[in-house]
Amino acid sequence: MRFLHTADWHIGKKLHGYDLLEEQVDAFQQILTIAKKEQVDAIVVAGDLYDRSVPSVEAIEVFNKMIIEMNLQEKFPVLAISGNHDSSTRLETGGPWFIQSNFHLNTRLDQAFQPVEMENTQFFLLPYFEPISARLYFDNEEIRTIEQAMKEVVTEMKKQFKPDMKHVLVSHFFVAGSEKSDSETKLMVGGLDIVPLSLLESFDYVALGHLHGKNALQAENARYSGSPLKFSLSEMNQKKGVWIVDTKANETTFEFKEITPLRNVIQIEGSFKELTTQEFYESIDRENYLHIQLTDRAVIPNMMNQLRKIYPRVIGVERLFGREVQQKHNETKKEIKTLAPNELVAQFFSDVTGEELTRQQQVWIKENLAEIYQAERGK
Repeated sequence: MRFLHTADWHIGKKLHGYDLLEEQVDAFQQILTIAKKEQVDAIVVAGDLYDRSVPSVEAIEVFNKMIIEMNLQEKFPVLAISGNHDSSTRLETGGPWFIQSNFHLNTRLDQAFQPVEMENTQFFLLPYFEPISARLYFDNEEIRTIEQAMKEVVTEMKKQFKPDMKHVLVSHFFVAGSEKSDSETKLMVGGLDIVPLSLLESFDYVALGHLHGKNALQAENARYSGSPLKFSLSEMNQKKGVWIVDTKANETTFEFKEITPLRNVIQIEGSFKELTTQEFYESIDRENYLHIQLTDRAVIPNMMNQLRKIYPRVIGVERLFGREVQQKHNETKKEIKTLAPNELVAQFFSDVTGEELTRQQQVWIKENLAEIYQAERGK
């Protein structure tokens, strides 16, 4: 059997405040094109379909259109699980109807022990779960960690193994030896979420989600697909794409297929004068998401607003050599006291970040200060 392995779509995610829905739709269309070109028999999505447990209306609309096109129009069977960003309860709605169109979406631990069989392969769809779920399911009070839980889970799954079939595990967790990037939610508390790779040896292939880089784990039978998009600066040099997995009679093979981002995440360096020179900014794709390394030391008034007029998607500015602190000799404590609370916050924000407050941030500050003032009056 031949299938496509993807994960961590995070529909609705924003990059430093920028909406990524357009980029996510573009990445999905590339994934669908690969699936058709490679003539896969199914598409596996290993968790984190949404970025939030309560996604926005826009995110839901985009995801629904993706599933309709992938499953109903193109007729691809879909095998998916909920991840740590998803609400298993909300995703579960409609599950019984989904199965009728070969859309298998597991959101509960107990569902993982009923494999989905396609051609020569058994798929065990194991959604993200907390140790307490395994403790209750196995009625074992000694289960306190994901590692302890996974020992029981794998043992239970192996009872369903058919010797004449291949066995694929689809799951969403952190495997020992993997490398994280900055955009994954930190789930680990004292190493409690780590799963030893040795526990996964019984499977011909383990389709993993949770970590956003395809090279996060290099194992003979297990891979992270990584996210289709770059969600942080630490992913700047990562290649994004999907795995094409083939469960042949004698061996299981997998090959990575790269996708090209609609807008890339890149880093540029220079002085403020250089960056605002027409010759320089016309030499780069200004539609990309840019992290700027600024070589200036001097304070630059209204810096961020000026940069964003040229570069519409600035995700951050880093001072490579620090910033000069210019103090006004006539700035006394008495003068500071004359500033209104919201002006003090704006000044502090500017001093620390080198940026100006956005209009929305100013509104939030005024609203919160008003609430504090009313609370103080009520005492």
